[in-house]
Amino acid sequence: MTSSQASAGELLHLIRSGRANTRADLQQATGLSRSTVGQRLDLLNRAGWLRHSTGSSTGGRPSHRIAFDPGHASVIAFDLETRHARAAVLDLAGNILAEHTGPMDVGAGPDRVLAGLADWFPDLIAAAGVPASHVAGIGLSVPGPVDWESGRVIEPPIMPGWDRYPIRERLQEAYASRLGLDPGAAEAVPVLVDNDANLMALAEHQANHRDCASFVLLKVSTGIGAGVVIGDRLYRGIDGGAGDIGHIRLHDRSDALCMCGSHGCLAAVASGRAIAGELAALGQDTASGRDVRRLLNEGHPDAVRLAREAGRRVGEVLVTVVTLLNPGVLMIAGELAGVPFLTGVRELVYQRAMPRATANLQVVTSRLGDHAGLVGAAAMVVEHLYSPAGADARLERLAS
Repeated sequence: MTSSQASAGELLHLIRSGRANTRADLQQATGLSRSTVGQRLDLLNRAGWLRHSTGSSTGGRPSHRIAFDPGHASVIAFDLETRHARAAVLDLAGNILAEHTGPMDVGAGPDRVLAGLADWFPDLIAAAGVPASHVAGIGLSVPGPVDWESGRVIEPPIMPGWDRYPIRERLQEAYASRLGLDPGAAEAVPVLVDNDANLMALAEHQANHRDCASFVLLKVSTGIGAGVVIGDRLYRGIDGGAGDIGHIRLHDRSDALCMCGSHGCLAAVASGRAIAGELAALGQDTASGRDVRRLLNEGHPDAVRLAREAGRRVGEVLVTVVTLLNPGVLMIAGELAGVPFLTGVRELVYQRAMPRATANLQVVTSRLGDHAGLVGAAAMVVEHLYSPAGADARLERLAS
């Protein structure tokens, strides 16, 4: 990094990543003079983004340690599923300060759903014990493909009425309305939207697998989707369509009708919705992946058998994914992420993939569980706000 590149935002990035935690570290990493480093740290200090401590020293004066302060602001995260939603206020390190879960039917359409989520704002912020002025951004996880630049859902198979709906703008307006804020003040609180599997992958990678250069998370609930992290970045594809493996066609099941309107999709035969349908035909009261998880937790034999078969179906597709991406970790998440499904996946992946592709592969289940979507949505907002470019833009606005 040359000195011409090392803005205050770049210094913050070095501090947040742990690559530099003293003034001397920052000078060495950037080539900036001591006075210039001091000036840029003053900008970050005035914004309230840093905290300082005195470290130990083997001789001479003790070092002054610099760290990012995750408590100086909060974010609100929503994790929208097909039949329920979770919401939380989190600090900038991803710690949950307050949480709420309630029924929410994504099929009711964006107007009703976003209004329902917005109704949770006041009580959620009050429960977290933070003022509205403390909220720096809002993140929303949705069960459909999202164009990252616009924040709009694009042709979502299980979200009728959401196609290209202006989610960011409407949720921002609702936030201002519910909290009685001036619209101008609300505009300073960005709303970011991404696919649920992407955000779960981001959360799990940051929390537990930062050293994994190729990471794949498969979410299997009412639908099926995947999130991919290459290096430290989510891979979204050209327009947010990467990871939509639930709609890969299976030639031997061309009779199975999928929610997308096509026949033979993986989701039509191996998702929570598909298993729920098979169990319903056997006399069980099941309509979604949540119902299937309940039966799996109870050890219901038909649920266990069908989940393992579904895992094998998904494993057939994951053989190609593993061969193409050569991941170090393949994580199974969502409502079917249990032993029967995982066993089925492992059977097919290790049986069909070349030994070279699986020699260093871990096939595991989610560690963050139901909180992965929330933590990922919050991490998305934090990365946006405190990236070098994002931080510099915010510092400029604060100074004006």
